[in-house]
Parts: sequence; structure tokens; C-alpha cells
Amino acid sequence: MNSPLLTAPGAVAPFEGAPDQGVPWHFGDPFAEQRSAARSVAVFDRSNRAVLAVPGDDRLTWLHSLTSQHFTALGEDEGTEALILDVQGRVEHHAVVANTGGVVYLDTEASRAAELLAYLTKMVFWSKVEPRDATAELAVLTVVGPEVPDLFTKLDLPLPDGPHGVVALEGGFARRMTWPGQDAVDLLVPRGEIAGWWARLTDAGARPAGSWAFEALRVESLHARLGVDTDEKTIPHEVNWIGGAVHLDKGCYRGQETVSKVHNVGRPPRRMLLLHLDGSREVQPETGDPVLVDDRVVGRVGSVALHHELGTIVLALVKRSVSPETELLVGAEDRRVQASVDPDSVPPDTPGLGREAARNLGR
Repeated sequence: MNSPLLTAPGAVAPFEGAPDQGVPWHFGDPFAEQRSAARSVAVFDRSNRAVLAVPGDDRLTWLHSLTSQHFTALGEDEGTEALILDVQGRVEHHAVVANTGGVVYLDTEASRAAELLAYLTKMVFWSKVEPRDATAELAVLTVVGPEVPDLFTKLDLPLPDGPHGVVALEGGFARRMTWPGQDAVDLLVPRGEIAGWWARLTDAGARPAGSWAFEALRVESLHARLGVDTDEKTIPHEVNWIGGAVHLDKGCYRGQETVSKVHNVGRPPRRMLLLHLDGSREVQPETGDPVLVDDRVVGRVGSVALHHELGTIVLALVKRSVSPETELLVGAEDRRVQASVDPDSVPPDTPGLGREAARNLGR
């Protein structure tokens, strides 16, 4: 489903094979677009995301039983994130959530939406819920930057409160986000009105920005993307989804035993790190390429982005045994470059966990 904004003035379509087909890649200057999102305000077309809707009286209790999130504690006009895990606790689906107007909306990667909807439909049984694909109804636009509040004031739009607040808009809603910056709001607007909303936002001062800039900001914020920064073995602890997408004060969902075990008595085998690449921008690794130490594979490349200040940066899943001070090589042989770990991206070990804690408990 191609966005009408691909024909907007200055819009450049993504290259073949890029993960964000169907929306603009940039509008002529992706680094300036990133700077606007960091210093003023930018708007991103993310209408390539799929949107599922779950109306019904049982929607919160039903989703509570299926997902990693505490849906029964989710209030009206609140948002969050949620995962669906397999029986071994590995991530199958990730969605950003809004509970508003008697409906829970789940927006997710378009490539995984049909599978997610099929699973939800299969699990309805006797519950009073009617999950459906709402992608043809709603589309995602995201505004980012410290001037977001001013933008909403100019447009006479209600600004969601708190880090996950949701407010109704005509035909849709706005949802506060904690990434890819401190001031970020998702607008889910009627799909047929994307061009009109885009014009309103840009006429009010938001800079048009593409997926290149959004991905660079997402990588900088250390937020994983399903299917890019995750593989078939990924568990939530490895990619910073504990707390944000996994609520530790609930149980009774598929994969919960693994979540609890790793949290209480162990540590995940890998951790997601931000890597800075050395050398020319002409040579870059690709998603799925290996991360190596002395020709030994120790990890997997996820997202690769060109950042306006940091240069080429990568999110990579790396074995926990690898010291953050280790010099790494990333990429296949014809695109292999040196990389170093950003020390600020190294997640601290949760206090009281691991084998030492287990030995202490046994004393």
C-alpha cells in the first residue's frame, strides 16, 4: 500500500530492498531532517505500518491473557507496547498499543500483521472481542521534536498527557511515545486523509522527513525493530523490551516462564548494543551480517543507520561474554569494517541476578 506522499514535493522513494517500502525515504536532506527532529519538529510518514483493531467488552482481559503486557491495568486513553511470545519465551510479535473509544489498536510491522491477526482470531474462543485489520482505516504519522507542543497549539490539537497518553482526534487519535525522542507523538489519522494531515502539519512548521531520518533516531534511542533487530531466537531481555513491552508483575501468558526465569536467576545470552563503525560510509554492513572477534562470530547485525552526528551506527545482538571494550568487525567479507561499542548502550546487569545471586540465595 503506497503512500500518496511518495509524490509530495521533494519526496525520494526508498531503494529496492529497503525495509520501509511505500513511504518516502527522505525529502532531499536526511541529515537536516534529523536535526529538525532533534532541535525543532519534524513529521514522518509511517503509513506503511499495519493497524489492527480489537473492539469488544473483553478486549483488555483477553489481551492480558495472550500478551506480555498488563492490559487489565491499562486505562482508557492510555497507550503502551506489547509482545506475543512462543512457548520458549522467544519474540513472535511486537505492537504499539492504544486503548481508546472502546477499542484497543495495535500497530505493527506490515509484514507480520496477517500472522498476528490470524493468531488473535484463532484465540477468540468465547471472548467478546472482534479483532480485525484496520490498516485501510487508519495510517500512522509521527511528529518528533522539542517544538511538538507548539505545533499542537498552532493547530489547536489536544496534546496527550504523560509518557503514554492518548487523546481522540477527528476520525483517529494521538498517542504520546517515549521514542525516538523525548517529544514524540504518533497520529493515527484516517488513511484517506493522509495528504491533508501532512499539509496541516508541514504548513504549521513541521519539517517533512523520511524513513532514513526516523530509523537513525530510532537506532540512537536503542529501540529494537521486530524482524530487523530480532531473529528467531530473540527473547525480550536481549533487546530492551523488559519494562516497556513486558510487565513483570503479571503471569499466565505463553512464554512467561522464560521471562521470569531469566529475570530472577539468570541473564540473557545476548545483549543489544549500539556500535560505531570506523572508516568510509561507502562500506556498510547489512542486516543479518555477522559480528566477529578474531574471525569468530559473536553476534548479528540488526539496524544500520546514517546519523547526522554519530555517523554510521548499528544495533547488534552480541554475546554477553564479549567485553564492551573489545574491538569488533562487522559485515560480510566484502563489506567488513571495524566497530566499537558505545559504552552508554551497554545495559547494566540487573542487581541481584546471576549465578552469584543464586549461590547467595542458597546459603
